Amino acid sequence: MTDKRPTLSLKPKARPAADRRATGAVGRNPGQGGQGAAGRGSGKPGPAASGQPRPAREEPRLRQSHEVKVAPQRDYRPDLKTDSLALALLGAASAVARVRGGSALPQALAAVFASYDATPQARGAIQDIAYRTMRQLGRSETLLGLMTSKAPEPPMLGGLLCAALSLLDPPEGQPAPYEAFTVVDQAVGAAAAHPDFAHAKAMVNAVLRRFLREREALVEQALREPLARFNYPQWWIDTTRAAYPRDWEAVLAAGNAHPPLTLRVNARKSDVGAYLQTLGDAGLQAEQVGPNAVRLAQAINVAQIPGFADGVVSVQDAGAQLAAPLLDLKDGMRVLDACAAPGGKSGHILESADVQLTSVDTDPARLARVGDNLGRLGLEATLLAADAGSRDWWDGVQYDRILADVPCTASGIVRRHPDIRWLRRKSDTSQLATLSSKILDNLWQMLLPDGKLLFVTCSLWPQESEAQAAAFAARHDAVRLDAPGQLLPLGGAGQDHDGLFYALFQKKAA
Repeated sequence: MTDKRPTLSLKPKARPAADRRATGAVGRNPGQGGQGAAGRGSGKPGPAASGQPRPAREEPRLRQSHEVKVAPQRDYRPDLKTDSLALALLGAASAVARVRGGSALPQALAAVFASYDATPQARGAIQDIAYRTMRQLGRSETLLGLMTSKAPEPPMLGGLLCAALSLLDPPEGQPAPYEAFTVVDQAVGAAAAHPDFAHAKAMVNAVLRRFLREREALVEQALREPLARFNYPQWWIDTTRAAYPRDWEAVLAAGNAHPPLTLRVNARKSDVGAYLQTLGDAGLQAEQVGPNAVRLAQAINVAQIPGFADGVVSVQDAGAQLAAPLLDLKDGMRVLDACAAPGGKSGHILESADVQLTSVDTDPARLARVGDNLGRLGLEATLLAADAGSRDWWDGVQYDRILADVPCTASGIVRRHPDIRWLRRKSDTSQLATLSSKILDNLWQMLLPDGKLLFVTCSLWPQESEAQAAAFAARHDAVRLDAPGQLLPLGGAGQDHDGLFYALFQKKAA
């Protein structure tokens, strides 16, 4: 049976009004005749008023078998060179389609890598393009809306066009990573290699070539839309503006930037001065940005970081490195790291003092990463796959210190996870705040009198941060100690960190 699928059409340029009037096409759909909607607004009677018989109403017909939509083949392995840009574009397109279907980008990429049996070089290229596309998705989708008559189908075709546009239309001030003709040629090749939309390769060619011809006008028109100008959903823009009326644009811009590669030096094995010398000897430029924090001038693969495999350093944002010192740890303490995965803060806790640490996370797979990270550092903790909002895993012995890095919208780490903005909904904020409140109340019962609980969230929204902290203190008559509060990711000296919130509480003695 022949698979007949319509090819997406380009949106034509608007004709002059005189031409439209001449053809009688103003405000009219095909098949409506000369009267539009019963002559409404034309001053002419419709068929009923003129005595003319109405045409028989056409009964809806069933779809023919060749019109039945088939499931998209996202796992299809294309016959393309492993080091080609076409393969990288197709892999990124698959990842984008998966994100639009509800998957987080890391999981989407893992699925693509597995289905393509991708080489390390191909993985790097696919990942780079996928992250670029996520950061520019609002702009790219707006541009597509200006150039096409309807949303591309299947979603992977739209992902391919957005991935190609992210390479042809880099952010202002950044050079294009590839020559334009190469991107167009490889995008067409990628489309031709996939059975779901090989029929649309001519459309891919036409869309991308039109963008190159009319780029200035198209971009100018697209940037009138906040979605394209800021690359965030409208509710996200509105929420940021309401929370930070003076800094909202800087906060949004920082979320679109590439994050720095910041390391935490393991105080048990080295110090910042010595490690900076090690980096210098390896020809790597870096600077100290915290007591144990070093930021590389240029990001590199973790396998190339001196001392990483031996546990001398770990990758951790400078803002996240504030958690362990705030806990005021002493040797012999009993400490709980709730919601611990992937384990950066657990490692820092154990590097800071000889404590009895229990690390809890609901996801066994993510908890395994905590174990892997601690193993690399040569450190040990009790790992429990459990819900921090329940007590069925707790042995009843209270803790001296509790780190509560609770679930949130993760709006403060969007530069590291650009897919978050497209996966979250406005309602998620209140739902996650309610969940976090339950977890905090539960953990408070596990804290010794005079003990300290550090509430951490990687959210920018006050409902999940300051409002949550104030409500918690009021409910439990907790003593609030000094802590940084809301850290905004504004970039620049001293502020090149994620958006985090810290509140420190002490339980009153019995």
